[in-house]
Amino acid sequence: MRVEIWSDIACPWCYIGKARFAKGLAEFAHRDEVEVVFRSFELDPGGAKGVTAPVVEMLAKKYGRTLDEARGMEEHVAASARAEGLTYLTEGRDHGNTFDIHRLLHLAGARGRQEELLDLAYRANFGEERSVFDPEVLIALAVEAGLDEAEARAVLADDSAYADEVRADEREAAELGANAVPFFVLDRRYGISGGQPAEVFTRALEQAWAGREALEPAAAAEACEPDGACAVPQA
Repeated sequence: MRVEIWSDIACPWCYIGKARFAKGLAEFAHRDEVEVVFRSFELDPGGAKGVTAPVVEMLAKKYGRTLDEARGMEEHVAASARAEGLTYLTEGRDHGNTFDIHRLLHLAGARGRQEELLDLAYRANFGEERSVFDPEVLIALAVEAGLDEAEARAVLADDSAYADEVRADEREAAELGANAVPFFVLDRRYGISGGQPAEVFTRALEQAWAGREALEPAAAAEACEPDGACAVPQA
């Protein structure tokens, strides 16, 4: 079985959803026969390369909130992340265009190191004071993931490298009806949107494996939409 996951490094629910999916997969009897592929989805494709803004300020502007209210929103998301055993910083993070990160993830995929780089990028973005929008940080993460430094630098230096692959993923997402991430597709038959609880993923895997004609719809779950807007559960 193949599971494809559309996500973006800038999306906190993708970070949380990946952890929940891993827990759900661990409970699936046929987990060793599941291939997981990560696909590209940009939350802010129109953002200028190299231009970033503090996440709290972005949230305040997007939702028309005060900075203190935006910090509260971040704390709410952080609580969900920490409940999954993830580190989540609510201050000191920035937001920007993630196209270069996706291009590098495609290089990592071609070298069999995609998930390693993805996990490192998530950790750097949400759990460490390291900006994934800094090319040197990206290079360091690529090397840590097992990629060749010279090759990673060459990809970042060439804006066309793996650009077609990123755009192809995004076109597929649109064709599949994905308008928010994370978005999970099981064997190109069943789609699940949002950072669902682990047990929902386990049940979906079981149903997909059994080849049922219809997958029981999952309840709405938190997700991030294009332009960086992320649904935040209300207290």
